[in-house]
Amino acid sequence: MCSISIEPSIKQLCPKLRLGYIQAKVVPEKYSEGLWEEVINPYLKEQESQLETAHISQIMTIAEARKSYKTLGKDPSRYRLSAEALLRRVVKGKGIYQINNIVDLINISSIKSGFSIGGYDAEKIEGAVNLGIGEEGEPYEAIGRGTLNIHHLPTFRDTQGAFGTPTSDSTRTMWTMKSKHFMMVYVDFGRNASLEASMAFSVDLIRKYANGTDIKQGILN
Repeated sequence: MCSISIEPSIKQLCPKLRLGYIQAKVVPEKYSEGLWEEVINPYLKEQESQLETAHISQIMTIAEARKSYKTLGKDPSRYRLSAEALLRRVVKGKGIYQINNIVDLINISSIKSGFSIGGYDAEKIEGAVNLGIGEEGEPYEAIGRGTLNIHHLPTFRDTQGAFGTPTSDSTRTMWTMKSKHFMMVYVDFGRNASLEASMAFSVDLIRKYANGTDIKQGILN
């Protein structure tokens, strides 16, 4: 299991910050009909009809994350949190992309909880993981976005460098159909009471729709 820590530099600026992590062995599938028909489609339909774009930034988990971005010196409207970006797509009737069972369960977990969640191939992570603050000029290739300016962004690093932010994960540690060992990390900026239940929801999805085994989880304060 990957070791995870939070650097004092970001903890000082975001004292309520904590991480919820889940690691498991899983079976990747290009498409999980059960996941989409039983979980994703019904929830997307509900949110599309009930939620308005103006209300997304007021969701507690997102509001606290946006406030933390501003504290760190990053514009949350320009560098949107992944959870906020997903919900904006849903409200506009665009749905979410169907990628594979692992990425799809991360996305529905994020939409349902409002937490930005990183999802990684654990075997591509080198050494211990720590969450700090992105540095000026630090190299980062984001999934679907190309080069991303991570200066002032909350940033996950291993011994090889930056690989994750709440705005976008990197191509270096991205999940593929050849991956077997999975790690997802909830970023909770406000010590929300909903974190434990949100993680339990994800664990249930991992077991049911990804044949998850050897599941380990915890919360790092």
